[in-house]
Formats: sequence, C-alpha cells, structure tokens
Amino acid sequence: MTVSADWSRRRVALAGMRDALSLPAWVVGFGLVGIGSLARDVGYPVEVAVLSTILVWAGPSQVIFFASIATGAAWSAIALAIGFASLRFLPMTVAIMPLLQRPGQSVRMQLLLAHYVAVTAWTEGLRRLPGMPPHQRVVYFLAFANTCMLVSSIGTFLGYYLLGELPIPLAAGLLCLTPIFFLASLSAGLRHRGDIVAIVLGLALAPICDRFIGGGFDLIVAGLVAGTIAFFFRPRKRGP
Repeated sequence: MTVSADWSRRRVALAGMRDALSLPAWVVGFGLVGIGSLARDVGYPVEVAVLSTILVWAGPSQVIFFASIATGAAWSAIALAIGFASLRFLPMTVAIMPLLQRPGQSVRMQLLLAHYVAVTAWTEGLRRLPGMPPHQRVVYFLAFANTCMLVSSIGTFLGYYLLGELPIPLAAGLLCLTPIFFLASLSAGLRHRGDIVAIVLGLALAPICDRFIGGGFDLIVAGLVAGTIAFFFRPRKRGP
C-alpha cells in the first residue's frame, strides 16, 4: 500500500498492519508452528515457546535452542551456537537501518528496530520503505513487524498443541513456507542486474558450500561470495 506524507500515524500503522496481514504475517506465522511442537517435545511449557518467538524472533535460532536443550548441551554452547546462527542478521540490519534512521533518533529506538529485523520484515521493508516519506517509515515498519510477530506467536501457541495431529508432509511443508516466501519477496524487489546475479549465485553456491563447508558457515560464505561478485554488476552512478 502506498503511504502518503499527509497521513496520520494511526493511518500509517493501520497500513502496515494491513500489508502484513495480506500475506507475509501468515507465511511466517505458519512457518513457526513447528517451534511450539519442538518446545513441547523437550518438556518446556507453552509460555516459554511463545516467549521465545517474541524475544528471539528467529526460527532457526529457536530450533537450535530447543534442539540443543533436548540433547543436553551446555548453556554456553547453546548461546555460542545461537550467536553464530544469528550472524546473518548483521548485514541485514546494516542494509535496512539507513531507511529507518531519523535525525535525533535515540540509540534505544535503533536497538528496538534492529530487534524486529527478520527475514520477512527485512525483505518487505527493503521493498516498501524506499517509496515512503522518511518520517512515516518507523511507524509503518513497527506496525508491520509487530503484526507478523503477533501472528507468529499465535502460530507457536497453536503448534504446541496441534502439530502432533498434522500429517508429517503437511507439517514439513509449513516449515518451508518462510524460505519460499523469502525468495519470492526478493525476486519481487529486483531492481537491477546486480540483484539478479546475487540471487542466482546465492542459489547456486548454497548447496556447494553446504557440501564442502557446512558447520553453520555455509550460508554466510555463499552470501559473501555471491554478494561480492554481484557488487561489481551494480549500476554505476553517473557524475554531475
């Protein structure tokens, strides 16, 4: 939805909620249904499962958390593993924060905005925020991300009780919704040939890096190599 500069904060927030509920929130919400079931399997209450969605806000890191607990791993090892798994959010945060920063914005607000940077909010933010008036972006982004988080929390809650009743192929398919939507959103936001090169090389290098690198660093290496090569295909800025 196009946001006008003369819209009130309430109207901008409603636009963010509406855009999230149009599809993105449901995709990420269904994708986190499995987290509730995983938490139940390791003996944690439903409140912890939902709280993990709110505080961690990253499906892979939540899987590592509960799966590591199930194997009896030390808390220090769990924290280290989650830290490495979350490294992918650093370049994502660096990429989107310039669109959300405003003069006089506090560090506390910037940290809050960084917390909401996840796959869905990031891809949709990069696609939608540049066309909005700068003073409307933070309100829109928070409304969009909080709506996705609310639906995901509900999905986690339902998964705690219901996933065991679903057929295994359907349960596995729900977990694949988020990466599929991520790829579709990236494709919809293509702007120049550098973006195309990055996506194509990333898809090609991911299985190769998984085969020869693995250990949680495969996606980082694939993204670094693909992104570096794609950088040289970006449009050149013309001089004055």
